[in-house]
Amino acid sequence: MLLLPGRGLLLGLAAVAVAVMAARLMSWWSPSAGFRLFVPGELARYRGGPGDPGLYLALLGRIYDVSSGRRHYEPGAHYSGFAGRDASRAFVTGDYSEAGLVDDVSDLSFSEMLTLQNWLSFYEKNYEFVGRVIGRFYGEDGLPTPELTQVEAMITKGLEENKQELKEKQKFPPCNAEWSSTRGSRFWCSQKSGGVSRDWIGVPRKLYKAGAKEPHCVCVRTTGPPSDQTLDNPTHSNRGDLDHPNLGDYTGCPPLASTCSFPL
Repeated sequence: MLLLPGRGLLLGLAAVAVAVMAARLMSWWSPSAGFRLFVPGELARYRGGPGDPGLYLALLGRIYDVSSGRRHYEPGAHYSGFAGRDASRAFVTGDYSEAGLVDDVSDLSFSEMLTLQNWLSFYEKNYEFVGRVIGRFYGEDGLPTPELTQVEAMITKGLEENKQELKEKQKFPPCNAEWSSTRGSRFWCSQKSGGVSRDWIGVPRKLYKAGAKEPHCVCVRTTGPPSDQTLDNPTHSNRGDLDHPNLGDYTGCPPLASTCSFPL
């Protein structure tokens, strides 16, 4: 595959990030000494109220002492519902009702699992890990349950999908876009459109993706071999990725224009 300047480095870093995160997940969830096991009823005592032994919350079965963030989690605070329990689902859904403050994440998507992973990273960095909850994610022996193993697999899959999305974004960076009630719509490409720095500008095209209701505007390279061919392939058409089967033209826009305007 053709690797444009800077693209190989970005993809390499993405691959490293996936490997590092997978290793980190394994270290977070593997057996280790120096932590307590709590049953849910015991953890419920740690809500930070008068006479309570502490202020803890759990995420994916891992318990953190959040006393240093008391103003966020103590009784009456905005996130008090998280204290004394594992409310992993609410970290994604924002449902702070009793029905929503639960640990069932079995129907979350890959991207939602990545949100949980980001929250897990936040608590690992900012609060002290103190134990594990016996139940959905850890057994009485403190070892991960099959459900936690499934969560780990989904997070790893989500990281891989992010890596693939980064790869596609390097190939087809999003267009710049604007709309005005007086001038209509305009799409245009630049060397930094879509937040992707590159040494080419490209032309606007519609990119159709499986499962998407509508195409979205991307910038397409117009010279050199297609991205799925090597530089030394003698048969390429020197049209970049213009002939990709998932692309479509904008009606009324010159085929090699870097800007497409659609007046009202």
